[in-house]
Amino acid sequence: MISALPEGVRVRLLHSVYGDPRAADELVTLLTGRQSAGLDPLPTEPVDLAPGLLRALRAEIRALPDDTRLLLLLAAADQYPVATHAFLRAVTAARLDTRPLETAESVGVAHSGAGGVVFRDAWTRIAAYESGSPADRRDVHRLLARVLHGDGETPRRSWHRGAGALGPSGRLAAELRDSADKARSTGQLALARTLLERAAALCPDPPERSRLVTRAAADAWQAGDGDRARRLAADGTADDALSGLFALRAGNATEAFDALLGAAAQRARPRRRNGSPDAVGTPGDGEVSFDPATHLLARATEAAIYTGDLRRCREAARVAGRTGIDPPGTLGGLAAAFEGRYEDARDLLRAEAGRCGAGGDPTLLVHSGIAALMLGDHTRAATATLRAASSARARGATAVMAQAMEFRAYADFWTGRPQAGQAAATEALHLAYATGQDNGACHLQAALAMFAAITGDADTCRERAAAARSYALARGLGLPAALAQWALAFLDLTDGRFAGAAARLRALAGFGPGHGHRAIRHLATPHYVEAAVRTDDTRIARGAHADYHRWATAVRSPDDLALSARCSALLAPGEEAVEHYRAALDLHARGTRDFERARTELLFGSALRRLRHRSEARDRLHSALEAFDQFGAPHCAAQARAELRALGAPAAPTHAPDPAARLTAQQLLVARMVAEGATNREIAARLALSPRTIDHHLRGVFTRLGIRSRIELVRLIADSEVP
Repeated sequence: MISALPEGVRVRLLHSVYGDPRAADELVTLLTGRQSAGLDPLPTEPVDLAPGLLRALRAEIRALPDDTRLLLLLAAADQYPVATHAFLRAVTAARLDTRPLETAESVGVAHSGAGGVVFRDAWTRIAAYESGSPADRRDVHRLLARVLHGDGETPRRSWHRGAGALGPSGRLAAELRDSADKARSTGQLALARTLLERAAALCPDPPERSRLVTRAAADAWQAGDGDRARRLAADGTADDALSGLFALRAGNATEAFDALLGAAAQRARPRRRNGSPDAVGTPGDGEVSFDPATHLLARATEAAIYTGDLRRCREAARVAGRTGIDPPGTLGGLAAAFEGRYEDARDLLRAEAGRCGAGGDPTLLVHSGIAALMLGDHTRAATATLRAASSARARGATAVMAQAMEFRAYADFWTGRPQAGQAAATEALHLAYATGQDNGACHLQAALAMFAAITGDADTCRERAAAARSYALARGLGLPAALAQWALAFLDLTDGRFAGAAARLRALAGFGPGHGHRAIRHLATPHYVEAAVRTDDTRIARGAHADYHRWATAVRSPDDLALSARCSALLAPGEEAVEHYRAALDLHARGTRDFERARTELLFGSALRRLRHRSEARDRLHSALEAFDQFGAPHCAAQARAELRALGAPAAPTHAPDPAARLTAQQLLVARMVAEGATNREIAARLALSPRTIDHHLRGVFTRLGIRSRIELVRLIADSEVP
């Protein structure tokens, strides 16, 4: 059963079979044990994906009249595996009668549309193509090649010329290779990969054929076809850069670092891009010249960021200095920050964060976003990551799109937009899984655990955190492991389990490389101080706060300075805390972390209540409560209500009339999908959760909305016109 597969395999499998449940059910039975576990790539050829389904569909096509089958073959060749949009021109050029398509329409195989033939589904289109004889397929490809002569149609014309070839041809292989370069320069990476695969099939020179296959693997990876990329890479020339990229996004981060750093050192001599394999990791950059070693070092830096291993950051910096590679600011900034050289770190990160102009290289824009996040500049981080995703989309680099969205989730989290962040992170999680980037998916699982902690969804938080930590610890991914630990600690903190929260946050400092992350430990310091104060064990927390204050002072981030002032308030006795809280709120007013501002108001209101400043305490607590209700953070809102009750002051109503305001972000997603007619199993697949968890969420939705059935839910959602 497909539901028994790991999340990443399940999403990739559904993606590979175009979401067709018939093909999915068949493919599950054909997988090896290693494929089912996600250790080997899935099949990529249609005949290997669903042979039984294809046999049945081919038989259906072959039962049609010859002239109908010919038109369907021409239409299928025009769409699969490359969309060339030349069917109508080909029909006109060959003076074909299109009336036989009425027979296909009458049996429901296909119908005529404004732009040509519309097939019943993707598998019927594939069957229509594969039901043709080799000679007929060559003929229709040659016909399509003859009519493709417009501007920008050269790559597609070359594809059809190559598909119509009788046998090996060095001349055609070279034409296809050149056309692949043109396709890549215009962001058509999937087309470039297809052209290179055909070039390799026609190439009579074995070494050149191997190089073409390796380049096809690089394009396949960047286009988001991870399974095909791995299969192609196994057939091509060994390439440390490509192997390192695979490991970075779906393997052991330490091994990725070693491979990428070694490849960067080997390619340290700057040279112009010529479409050779030195561009691995950055296809889609157009015709812009760049130093491949710099990009490989950027990828190695990402591996170091994921592991959280300071020693490897230092090693990469030494290699950059020795070989003359221009290192990304994130590398030097991370190393300097880990070593406590905060002013140096600030300068390096500011320079990197400043390189976030529109239209830039998506990989470097991701680094700009990471640098901005480290500086606490969440507005710039959001800008850089959005531009990275946009640039990657324009270049066809689907793999980089997923990574950009991965780090965008942080900007949403910091600025207190859990529902928007959760929706974006859930979409990014699906994309990461679909493109074979399980390490990125692990990171997003941890981010979703944090969103669930904010919204008080304890079951989802624990499920996401457990999945992230289990995967991360096996692959040396310190960043998601630490983020998941932080999520669990925050859940403890908002639920009043202060000792548990303090223990989890204190443990972040004790993890080795691949288990924790110093950057996450640093960022979690304000929550650690709060938990430590609640448990009257502040010795270690005071030291952590002193270090955090040094960083906040160096980078001058209003949000970090505000949180440092909040820590000072928590650690100060009696009336001394009041001025620290006021300073914190003044600084929050200049920052973007509205959720943390609400938490500061909650803590301030609680302190004012204990000091018997009842009027101001009430104002602060009401302000915090309003913010928590808006953010969809019920556990924090419950704390504010408890404080108001202790004051003897009335709290705001527990439930707002709008259903969207009564539900957590995860519950709202589930409710909307139910309203659209999705089953629990379908929702589980789309959200990468277990059906049991979806059932739990749905029960929670019914309880919060005071309803008993899915029919009532559909009516309530429709009546409320939830956006």
